[in-house]
Amino acid sequence: MFAYVTDCKKLGCTQLDPWNEHFASTDDAYIAKVKEAAKRAGLPFGLIAVDGGHVHEPTEQARAQNRQKAHRWIEIARQLGARQIRLDAGGSAAMPADEFEIIIEGFEDLKKHCREAGVELVMENHFGASVIPDNVVRICETSGIGLLLDSFNWAKGHEAEGWIKCGKYARACHIKAFAFAEDGEELTTNVGAFVRLMKKAGFKGAWGVESVPIDGDEMGAAARTIALIKRHAGG
Repeated sequence: MFAYVTDCKKLGCTQLDPWNEHFASTDDAYIAKVKEAAKRAGLPFGLIAVDGGHVHEPTEQARAQNRQKAHRWIEIARQLGARQIRLDAGGSAAMPADEFEIIIEGFEDLKKHCREAGVELVMENHFGASVIPDNVVRICETSGIGLLLDSFNWAKGHEAEGWIKCGKYARACHIKAFAFAEDGEELTTNVGAFVRLMKKAGFKGAWGVESVPIDGDEMGAAARTIALIKRHAGG
C-alpha cells in the first residue's frame, strides 16, 4: 500500500483509488499509518474498490460474511476520508428475480451505512449480474446508486452496449490498459471513444487507470494510459 501511494505520486495522480487488496491489514493502527503516508504525499483518497464484500451469495451465511466485510471497509473509507467506495452486486448474469431482490435489499443496507459514514456507494460492472448492461441499468435505476464504469468488464459482445447504456450512471471509471501500439493508442480499448462518450454523458469524476499490461510493466503502462487520457480528454 505504501508503494502504491509512492507510485501514484510519481505518476502525477490527483487522488488515491486503491484496491482493498493493496492493504496489508484492516486494523486501525495500520489504517492510521496509511492515512499519514497519503497525507505526506499530498494525495486525498478518492475511491476504495472492495473485493469480497459483494451483496449476493447463494447462502445467507455467505451473504452475512460479505456484509460484515463490507461494513468494515465502509468504516475504513470513513477513516481515510475517501469520497467513494465500490461494492459489487454479485449474483449471476441471468439475475433471476430472487437474486435481484437480494441485491437491491443489500444495497439499501450498504447505502444506509455509507450515508452515515459520509461516503458515496457505487457498484461496478465487474462480475456476475453486473457484466450484463441491462442488469446494471436495472440495479442503478432501482437502488439509486451510481456506477464505477469499467471500460472492459462486460460479457463478451456487450462492451459497446455497456458504454452506451451505462455511461449516464458513471460516478467513477476504470480505463483498462493491456498493450499499446507505436502511436500510443491502447490495442484492446478505444480509449478516445470511451473518454468522449463519458464526457458527453456528463462525467465529472476522476479518470481511473487500471494497469494490467501483458508485458508486466504496470508503471510504464499506467504512464502511457495517463498520457492517452490527457490526449483525448484535452487535459
